[in-house]
Amino acid sequence: MKGILICGHGSRDPEGVEGFKELVRLLKIRYPDKVVDYGFLEFSHPVYAAAVERMYVAGVREIIAIPAILFAGGHAKNDIPFEMNTLQGQYPDLKIVLGKHIGITPSLLQLSKKLVEQAEATAQEIDRKDACLLVVGRGTSDPDANSDVAKLTRLLWEGLGFGFATTAYIGVTQPLLKDFLPVVDVLPYKRVIVLPVFLFTGVLLKKIYAQVDAFRELSDKEFIYTRSYESDELLLQSLDDRIAEVETGNPNMNCQLCKYRTQIIGFEDEVGKEQIGHHLAVKGILFEEDEKIEDKNTVITKFKKILGI
Repeated sequence: MKGILICGHGSRDPEGVEGFKELVRLLKIRYPDKVVDYGFLEFSHPVYAAAVERMYVAGVREIIAIPAILFAGGHAKNDIPFEMNTLQGQYPDLKIVLGKHIGITPSLLQLSKKLVEQAEATAQEIDRKDACLLVVGRGTSDPDANSDVAKLTRLLWEGLGFGFATTAYIGVTQPLLKDFLPVVDVLPYKRVIVLPVFLFTGVLLKKIYAQVDAFRELSDKEFIYTRSYESDELLLQSLDDRIAEVETGNPNMNCQLCKYRTQIIGFEDEVGKEQIGHHLAVKGILFEEDEKIEDKNTVITKFKKILGI
């Protein structure tokens, strides 16, 4: 039996976890001939090992693992492959094939356009030449992933006809959103549309909204922002593409600018770095009782319920 494992990052925000579960629910409907399950890298449960065990017990012997990660930072390049390789070694009769992260796809571009248009519809109509698009990424220590956010910005700028477009990040790399909002504020545009590049809501997305809301009070400009991508049909189409790549035997990631595979200016000492996960300390710490693999009717489970644990 074949299965699809959607590899999430995990969130400390229950709303973010619920958004991810909705995506999985829709994929189960979309792929009725396969066992569709999910796991998280950190914070949330089930962790990948628990999800793979659940699938294996259900009779799955071939798993397509798809990283529900937008850009190819350390999670997509190191953490998830490390986890899948480790699990592969624990199940001799199970085949796990890892697909690519989501990346920039035509569907994702269309979805970004849709979100921008929805945000514009909440405000007075103006010419886009009088507006600035500010795309906000997560920010990572990998310039390859950060540059993809900048590439998305450029594609949207040219495709949608804004007067100007630029990129900021909420953490790890520069420019940080909180430092860049004053820069955008002095530009000669009436409106700033903030597009956070996030799959679902969560701690960081809410932090972006809070920073924009706070700065709006100090500015004469109009600041509006979009929602996260969520379980939109266009996002599902991007995941369809990644699943199809695995099924046709071409799930390879583009490693041309990967700092672990070739020398990138400023990151030369990371070439050939060992592929190893670094999330052991927070793996599954926000455990959900109803996601456990064990039989709910066992004596141990009943005893733990009595004790309230």
